[in-house]
Amino acid sequence: MNDKAFIDTNVLIYLYSVDEFEKRNISQTAVDTYDCIISTQVLNEFCNVCIKKLNKTTDEIKLAVEEIIGQCAVTKIEREHISQALETHKKYGYGYFDCLMIVSALNSGCKYLLTEDMNDGQLIDEKLTIVNIYAQAYPACTKKGGGL
Repeated sequence: MNDKAFIDTNVLIYLYSVDEFEKRNISQTAVDTYDCIISTQVLNEFCNVCIKKLNKTTDEIKLAVEEIIGQCAVTKIEREHISQALETHKKYGYGYFDCLMIVSALNSGCKYLLTEDMNDGQLIDEKLTIVNIYAQAYPACTKKGGGL
């Protein structure tokens, strides 16, 4: 069994990027390396970016979502996560939606939160390490890979 890693939206976006080949390969390696967890929030953000920025068709997005949920376990945002995210914001200062991901990761038993947006290496509540998989210091995800 692999370590559990929560996947931030940007990691999924790079999986479907046509412009960011290296980041796409790193993202794929991460998905292949860990037991990946995402939340309904991440799926919603992914769909929104695909529509607004990547100009994907509805059918392309549906196919991508099916591929993603074939690779990643999906957890839903629960009512108690909202107050936990607010407490996490108070404690660590991240934006609310980042805190909601942190809470989802913690509640899912993840060891890592894979992203490029938060403080690389930061330990959250002695349980969750934020990892920027695109940083040169993170060799576990620098081998070449393909698409989902």
